[in-house]
Amino acid sequence: MGLFSRKKKLDEGLAKTRKGFFAGILDMLNAGEIDDHMYEDLEEQLILADTGADEAVRLVEELRTRVRKDHIKTASDALAALKDIITGELVADEPMDMSGKPAVILMIGVNGVGKTTSIAKLAKLYRDQGKRVMLAAGDTFRAAAAEQLCIWADRVDVPVVRHSEGADPAAVVFDAVQSAAARGYDIVICDTAGRLHNKQNLMNELGKISRSVHKACETASVETLLVLDAITGQNAINQASQFISAAGATGIVLTKLDGTAKGGAVISVKQKLGLPVRFVGVGEGVDDLMEFSPHDFADALFAEN
Repeated sequence: MGLFSRKKKLDEGLAKTRKGFFAGILDMLNAGEIDDHMYEDLEEQLILADTGADEAVRLVEELRTRVRKDHIKTASDALAALKDIITGELVADEPMDMSGKPAVILMIGVNGVGKTTSIAKLAKLYRDQGKRVMLAAGDTFRAAAAEQLCIWADRVDVPVVRHSEGADPAAVVFDAVQSAAARGYDIVICDTAGRLHNKQNLMNELGKISRSVHKACETASVETLLVLDAITGQNAINQASQFISAAGATGIVLTKLDGTAKGGAVISVKQKLGLPVRFVGVGEGVDDLMEFSPHDFADALFAEN
């Protein structure tokens, strides 16, 4: 997917958000004056857009500081400053570690957030980049999970390693990584159980899976991506905090961004969870998962309708 196509898809995916609460922000900052009333209105609009109250207050205070420091006089210039602040908030501290041979990505998240489809879309994205990709059906607890993954894998033309239902997930991942290493595959994307009874079980299971990766291949690298549903916004972020502490996640995949008018939740993900957004889903098509660009996101968020 070319740069123009990615930007167009992101722009279309954020249409509901942009035409919702952010339209008010855009109109206000393009037409209004910089005064206390503007800041109060901006804070309210950001909260309504699901950035979260703490994040809204912090963004507005950062904007106040920037306006004073840079001697900004017009609301339209304040808008440009706000876009720059939001972009900076979302920049990852470092890129994903895909240096391993193979690079292994563990996909975690509760059932219903779009984890299985995100795995297939991610496989397609990397395959289109010329990478050799293999999947591991590590969710052996949910009935038909492996079958669903295999259907998607067939659509995007990548192989799957699977065991029988109820098998040890770590054993599935071990076999997949070992096979990928032996056959020269670049990337292994692993499904994991979408539900475990408690935090300790989650820690134990994911710890075991991670160890199995390095036992299978000493040169493998591991990234753990937590899949969240953008439609549930702040609720998803709040629920994710405990999941992250248990799972050792390194990044976020945000699905269904096109289905919500409250895409402001994206802005607070990194601040609240301490993790960067790595990928966003902006549609139901197999090509509708893309690498997250803070700059493109801010541009699309405040684009003229």
